[in-house]
Amino acid sequence: MPFDQVRNRGDDIEEDTQQTAPPPPPAGSGAANPASSPSTTFSTTAAGAFPVQGKPLLPPLLHDLDQLLARLPSKIAFGLLHVDLEVDPNPSHGDSSNGRQLALPRRELWDVRVQLMAEDDDPSSSSAAAGESSESSEARAGLGQHDVKTGIYEGGFKSWESSVDMVKVLARERTVEGLLSRGPSVVVELGCGTALPSLALFTWALNHNTTPKHPLSLVLADYNPSVLYLVTLPNLILAWALQQRTANPLVAEAFTPDGELELTLELLAAFRSSLAEHHITFTFLSGAWSPEFVDLLYSALPADLPDTAATLVLGSETIYSPFALESFSATLFAMLQRERRDRPDGGARAVVAAKRLYFGVGGSLDDFVDRMRAMGAAVRTLAEETQGVHRGVVDCVLP
Repeated sequence: MPFDQVRNRGDDIEEDTQQTAPPPPPAGSGAANPASSPSTTFSTTAAGAFPVQGKPLLPPLLHDLDQLLARLPSKIAFGLLHVDLEVDPNPSHGDSSNGRQLALPRRELWDVRVQLMAEDDDPSSSSAAAGESSESSEARAGLGQHDVKTGIYEGGFKSWESSVDMVKVLARERTVEGLLSRGPSVVVELGCGTALPSLALFTWALNHNTTPKHPLSLVLADYNPSVLYLVTLPNLILAWALQQRTANPLVAEAFTPDGELELTLELLAAFRSSLAEHHITFTFLSGAWSPEFVDLLYSALPADLPDTAATLVLGSETIYSPFALESFSATLFAMLQRERRDRPDGGARAVVAAKRLYFGVGGSLDDFVDRMRAMGAAVRTLAEETQGVHRGVVDCVLP
């Protein structure tokens, strides 16, 4: 495989670091074009996130939550990644006993493989009828030995260490408290994959006790559609179930002793009901970063968002090659400009976590900072990791 088609993003959080899920407790316990200016023009040589000469990029697509839920298996196996936090991000939620350690669920990759095999064996499935669908092909590429196969699979099945850095920063800044206490808000995670930052924010939002509850729109975007239904959505359901199981007997009974969650119709209905109760909505988006991607994203946001709605854009390990860096930067800057135009009082910002240098690939956090500043953004450092692989987390706003 030529080097330009197989790339290494760095160290994954290895699967063997996952903790086995503990047994459940006893039951009862406006689609306008982005503002046009030279600084927001997307390069014609890198029109999307992952250009490969002679190969088309995946177009941006919206994915309906009900359709994604319909593709879930009857149960999912998972492990827990424990993240030590500097502060309790929900000091008022009444459960401070373990507030400084966050357990984030991740669907086991062997369970993903089992689902793919079952879909191939099911004669009624679309992938079986087609022999092997493009989604099935991309999923198998992601479950192989390569971190990234450019233009085919972009690393979404793995959890990258910078995403954990992001979670720690979001907790330290009590991001959910800041967002939900002021009014309606939007969080967009670009290149979400296993969605650790979104899982953390979702969990904290469920724990957030304020009246009235302000709407929260969570947008989860990944290049590969298969990543969204195989790991992103299952992880969100798992995060909700873990948060609910001590108070909801239905949820508690859905956990099995061997670390699985049974996805009964009743459980999924309770999941939908809980989202409505907390005024949380999910939007799922796939495809390459491009002007069309930005247009589609904004067409999917609630039409009644006020000018004061706050928007937070997240990106972890999204700048691991020069092509990805260029397209991600252009997309991010276009979104910040769109926010300033449509919601001038919202104070939109972006938080980006990445390695200082992606050896052998060419992307770097310093290059991203230089790129954003050259386009007119103000960038400041929120966190740095100098032990082991050097990494950083930065904040980007339009002055």
